[in-house]
Amino acid sequence: MSDQFFGGDFGPPADDPEDENAEFDGEREGDFESAGLAAPDEFVEEGDAVYADLLARLGEAAPQPRLSATRRAVELLGDPQRSYPVIHITGTNGKTSTSRIIESLLRASGLRTGLFTSPHLERVNERIMIDGVPISNEALAANWRDIEPFLDLVDSELEEAGEPHLTFFEALSVLAFASFADAPVDVAVIEVGMGGEWDSTNVADGQVAVFTPISLDHTARLGNTVGEIARTKSGIVKPAAQVVSAAQPAEALAELERAAELSESTFAVEGDRFALLESTVAVGGQLVSVRGLAGTYREIFLPLYGNHQGHNAAVAVAAVESFIGGGTQALTEGVVTEGFATATSPGRLQLVGTEPTVLVDAAHNPGGAVALAAALGEYFTFDKVVAVIAVLADKDVEGIIRALDPAVTDFVVTSSSSDRAIDPDELASIVVRIVGADRVLVEPDLTSALDQARDLAGESEKGAVLVTGSITLVGEVISIAAAEEWK
Repeated sequence: MSDQFFGGDFGPPADDPEDENAEFDGEREGDFESAGLAAPDEFVEEGDAVYADLLARLGEAAPQPRLSATRRAVELLGDPQRSYPVIHITGTNGKTSTSRIIESLLRASGLRTGLFTSPHLERVNERIMIDGVPISNEALAANWRDIEPFLDLVDSELEEAGEPHLTFFEALSVLAFASFADAPVDVAVIEVGMGGEWDSTNVADGQVAVFTPISLDHTARLGNTVGEIARTKSGIVKPAAQVVSAAQPAEALAELERAAELSESTFAVEGDRFALLESTVAVGGQLVSVRGLAGTYREIFLPLYGNHQGHNAAVAVAAVESFIGGGTQALTEGVVTEGFATATSPGRLQLVGTEPTVLVDAAHNPGGAVALAAALGEYFTFDKVVAVIAVLADKDVEGIIRALDPAVTDFVVTSSSSDRAIDPDELASIVVRIVGADRVLVEPDLTSALDQARDLAGESEKGAVLVTGSITLVGEVISIAAAEEWK
């Protein structure tokens, strides 16, 4: 950590200048050996120790609706989140993909970037990216050692006040802010964990506040209507910020407009100030044309599947135009071309296996499932799709299955390692009620479920396996596919 925050030189910076969601519950150990990170192997155990310390805290399934604890921690550290400008992003679907495209465009513009997203798929390092690369285990451990005494002090204060200690996500947010200050970065792209107003990332003041599509999710904590959820998410809008939003339902749009007006912020919404003009299927992705706030960028290759990713790219362009030139200066064609070309979105229609094709997608609510089903039909020519599915108990299972039904031939119902996963037999009964018993198999063991699905898909010349319904499930399958060398 830099001496700006601690009064001394504490450890080296990251030695290599590339992750809706609070679905991950902070309790899965994960397969750390297959992550392939840039850090030297001798520091892997130190990185594992940091994760173990985080796991000992209250998990992400139970976020605390408070800012005071995180604010106290960063205050003790000298407010590292104020040492660089921030682009803050929230929404229901598309947050991580949009964040990653924004970060890629910023990096293509010559800026050193920080990116904080959640949850991770295989290793916690994925959540804290420095210049497009997961933070090294060495830097992760060094920064954790630097902040741990201050976290312990806040824990003691909270205990005296009768409040829970800093949670997994609160502590991780502090670690990310400190790591970006240590790097240091020119700009940080910060994805909200859940909601916005009381999310621990909201101790940062975003010069640009970005909203991806808002719909119903996490209703027990965020509200029962789209308007209530949008109101909670609008809490990331700070005074005189620049607000950029995807197209929204009317009640969500009204809340965002209200927040922008009250904070005297500018407001740019997709379809009015900027737009996705065109998206055409291309090998390995799509060609998109985007009208931004200040420029128009035509037929740029985006290596991501799905029309929804084209819309995410349009939002990202408007966000970066807002940040770099206040929305009045166009990006160069070279920046957009490079930024799009180097954008990745792990766990989003990601190919992890061949013969047969195996795709993973982290859709875990109806909106995500609708976009996934549409992309399958538009970008692929499969004649058989076998879905391996597991869903967490607080999700809209019926909405997810109804959205996937037209695109899926058979369902293999299984479970992930999350203790919040629905029992496979209970999940199967819901799936059977919607699609019929003849299209549903139940296999609680994930490895066996994958074997069954691959065998079924392999019966057809153009068969494929789709793994979806849970981010935890997707992360586990990515690890299995790598270990078994499916590609």
